Amino acid sequence: METGPLTIHRLLGAMKKLEASDLHLKVGVPPVYRIGGNLKRMASEPITEDEADHLLDPIVPEILKAKYEANGNLDFATHIKDGDRFRVNMYRSGGHTHAAIRRVKAEIPSYADLHVPPAYGELVEHTTEGLIVVVGVTGSGKSSTLAAMIEHINQTRAENIITVEDPVEYRFVPKKSIISQREIGIDVADFSTALKFMVREDPDVIFIGELRDHGTVLAAVQAAETGHLVFSTMHTADTMQAFSRILEFFPSHEHGFLRHALSNTLRGVLAQRLLPALPETGFGVVPACEVLLGTSVVREKIREGDDQALPMIVGKNEEGMQNFTYALYELVKKEWVAMNIAMDYAPNREALASALKGVEMKNQGLVSRIKSAGNRS
Repeated sequence: METGPLTIHRLLGAMKKLEASDLHLKVGVPPVYRIGGNLKRMASEPITEDEADHLLDPIVPEILKAKYEANGNLDFATHIKDGDRFRVNMYRSGGHTHAAIRRVKAEIPSYADLHVPPAYGELVEHTTEGLIVVVGVTGSGKSSTLAAMIEHINQTRAENIITVEDPVEYRFVPKKSIISQREIGIDVADFSTALKFMVREDPDVIFIGELRDHGTVLAAVQAAETGHLVFSTMHTADTMQAFSRILEFFPSHEHGFLRHALSNTLRGVLAQRLLPALPETGFGVVPACEVLLGTSVVREKIREGDDQALPMIVGKNEEGMQNFTYALYELVKKEWVAMNIAMDYAPNREALASALKGVEMKNQGLVSRIKSAGNRS
């Protein structure tokens, strides 16, 4: 990174050159980038209190400044001239401003770029109504996956797509579809207001940035019930936790209604975890994906409240569904992820170890053949 005055535009511009995913700004330390999953400090002076309080001034939307002063937290998106967008979370700590900034590449990724299972593409290709939820912890690639799905629709179908996001990350350019992207705090006050008016805007496809409470879940389910295709995200580790979280948003006397609605509308829950890939792949990270699809059997189990049967159904790894153990096995088999890394991420280490025995034996046989060939020469 070139030397000169510390400015937010220089810091953001350096992220692409450094291939950094995140930038952290904190009082008392130099700017810190996350590169290849690791935090690396810039070789510069620590950020002073005055710098921290004013470094972000050029990029904070004027309409949101009062909100930050009142609440001490603010989420928004910004971009620079090369097209890259950034998701910014600024927050007050020790009386001064700190920030965590995530880089969102200008290019909307394809399924191939993301290395997701074929079921992802097939689900969107054959679904015109219902609810699709992508779940995972922070930084698991949920936004990128949904961007790829929405862009596929944008390129192949004539639909009216409306999104409600906090903040807007990927910017879509209308192709076969037409698109409106509404940002909380800038275009509309809050999710409840946006969702109240959304059905009046004649949408075919709806993207709700996150299912975060009773209101957003109810709006998503009702929109799906009335013939819309609804996408959203949740911060849960796997598909089963997604069901538990959705039920937690509703009082127990409403669970019967909710289960009936989900059994009619749910098309898929896709859970992701990003793993570091082997260096020779050149991928950086790859996703391990758990896939639950709204088959007739799954819908029946949801309606009857037999959630305990769902892991067994997913674990059969049939009809496009797969659990995390199978996903990790496939990543090792393809030689995309090291065996020890897969074991670290495994929800059931014994099951994965058993599945990987064949891969390990195959690798050992290959090494033996290479050694034998070397000895004969």
